[in-house]
Amino acid sequence: MNSARISELLKTRPKTSLCWGLYLASLNQGAKPDLGIAVAKKLAKRAVDRNQLKRMIRELVRSAQATGLNSDVVVKLKKPIGRETRGRLRCKEKEGLRAQIVGLI
Repeated sequence: MNSARISELLKTRPKTSLCWGLYLASLNQGAKPDLGIAVAKKLAKRAVDRNQLKRMIRELVRSAQATGLNSDVVVKLKKPIGRETRGRLRCKEKEGLRAQIVGLI
């Protein structure tokens, strides 16, 4: 997904949760649905955690698209992770974030 399409979607009203913003747009005729992910370095300090979050989001959105979600999606992290665990993403918090994403999709 190109940056112009992502900024266009970010201007729309998000479907929000505590930590995430999910932006959906209708799909163009005959085009494959696209995915954009924004996990800022300020919100997830460690590269390992950012990559884990991105993998998790890709997996969840692809499974949702396989079961019928047919639109362009941009997922954006809005609040920092790992406040209680010295900036590291732990299993308990990861499962909470996964549940929030599934709830949004």
